Amino acid sequence: MKASYDSSPRSEQVDLGPLADLPGFWEGTGFSLIARPQFSGSDNGFFLQLNLLRETIEFTAIGAPVMNRGSRQADIAMGGVTYLHRVTDAATGAGLHIEPGTWLNVPPTQEPAASGSIARLATIPHGNSICLVGGSEIAELPPTIPPANTVPFKIGGEAPPAGTKNPFPEYDLGRSTRFRTAPLPAGITQDLIDDPNSALREALKNQEPIQITRLITTSSPGGVVNIPFIVSNANTVTVESVFAIERVRTCSGATVLQLQYSQTALLSFGGLSFPHVTVGTLVKAF
Repeated sequence: MKASYDSSPRSEQVDLGPLADLPGFWEGTGFSLIARPQFSGSDNGFFLQLNLLRETIEFTAIGAPVMNRGSRQADIAMGGVTYLHRVTDAATGAGLHIEPGTWLNVPPTQEPAASGSIARLATIPHGNSICLVGGSEIAELPPTIPPANTVPFKIGGEAPPAGTKNPFPEYDLGRSTRFRTAPLPAGITQDLIDDPNSALREALKNQEPIQITRLITTSSPGGVVNIPFIVSNANTVTVESVFAIERVRTCSGATVLQLQYSQTALLSFGGLSFPHVTVGTLVKAF
């Protein structure tokens, strides 16, 4: 369905709401953990790929309201920003990920009855499209960042509680395996594998947060659509993400805008759901 934009001189002002600080160019570093299927020769049917990341995200405000026409209520006008997320391997410079997408600020509605919300739409070249829906919150200071689970679990089951020991040797740096990234990039530790969100906490250690707005979205409601090959071989069933727009004071006394994110996509194959966790810390450069 083609979007409708009202660009007339009298169109109402675009309301970006909690997305207002996103437009601009952000750059920084991150970490990615993914158990990818290994068709033959592996001990447990997967290879654990670990990457330190260099990444940029460029957000551009849509210059007019995005109109959604109503049949059971009056039309709504959404504010939006498009973005392009580029990710390369910090050690080799090789391209790892590119993601065009859109963030939307959705006003309250009567049909359905809902308070204001946000949505993130994206396409990934592997053959996935995602629609994540959620809301925003102002975080209490100092912020609490919960652990990110990396332990696989049965398809349809619940993610194990924090601190659960991973039963697979691929996740244990103290055990030798051919089915884990080697040589291991300097900076990847056991703590990082057990809880990728530890990188976000570490980045905040020498900073003083002034204000944090969290954009919290999930594919339920929303959805994930995959090409048939992915459905058959490593079905991406859910995606959850938190993007935190942070105004922080650095150790030098400067105040900067920072973007931290944590995203978990569940890949289902071999009877298990494998968390694919990506985290990053980026600074607004322009």
